[in-house]
Amino acid sequence: MNYREKERQRATALRDELFRDPGMGDFKKTPREFVLSDPGLNLWGGIRDDALAYFTSNSITWWDSGNEPTGHLLSSQIACINHLYPLRQREDLATVVLRTIRPDILRALPLDTGFVEFEVIGKERLGGERAAVRGANCTSVDAMMLGEMDNGQRILFPIEWKYTESYSPDSKIEGKGKSGETRWDSYEGLLKATDSPIQHEPLKDLFYEPFYQLMRQVLLANEMIKRREYGATDWVHVHVIPNENTDLINKITSPGLNGDTIGEAWKTVLRQPEKFVSMDPKDLVAAMAVREDTQAITQYLMKRYG
Repeated sequence: MNYREKERQRATALRDELFRDPGMGDFKKTPREFVLSDPGLNLWGGIRDDALAYFTSNSITWWDSGNEPTGHLLSSQIACINHLYPLRQREDLATVVLRTIRPDILRALPLDTGFVEFEVIGKERLGGERAAVRGANCTSVDAMMLGEMDNGQRILFPIEWKYTESYSPDSKIEGKGKSGETRWDSYEGLLKATDSPIQHEPLKDLFYEPFYQLMRQVLLANEMIKRREYGATDWVHVHVIPNENTDLINKITSPGLNGDTIGEAWKTVLRQPEKFVSMDPKDLVAAMAVREDTQAITQYLMKRYG
């Protein structure tokens, strides 16, 4: 039994106790026991109303459902929000989480309206992308944080959150041709630029998921730094994956990249590999748990996600 199936069975077993929902919500037009009938319950009660209002006021598209959160219990977008939304108005929690990623951070800084922003796309379109909608049809990062060093330097932390995802070698994104010409042309100039954060040939090796997604997010972070968005002059890309999801971590889908893990393979294409950090979500929960008033959320996260 793979990790996704284990988590599906575990989440379904917790459904009645944790959500008091009968399941059988629609997913791909079919009722599923692992999909809540009331999708709002997929968000922790302590953040639910505020998170819904945040997505609405910022015109952010929810994964798979548009105007409301998905009821799918294995959604990585929902997992990201449940873990990080409680940090939005808490400088102390945001700081301790950033120090878990990079210990020399002095403090977390607010971005737009909080210490975490979701589905960030930057102030300008990336490369030749045509759309600029948070959460849909363009490059975005699941979450973004901002940290300050003791010398005043500001660092952006784009965060990509994975849960039960996995990819196969047929996840290739065609670089040129009828179906993929726009995708290739959108990023080729950025990839070949002298200040590109990526150094790898041939470029076609990058057009396999999940590396294609990582590539676009790194280019986005680099462009945001060039524009000094949020006053930042550097970035650290954070990839959150449960250690148990070896179906994702240990599978290198691109035949042109080498390494035992996604992280190892991806670092080989970066000019500064130290800017890529892989983490287990449990490490972030442990960091939050050091505060006495976080018991409710940390217990929820540990029970729900293990």
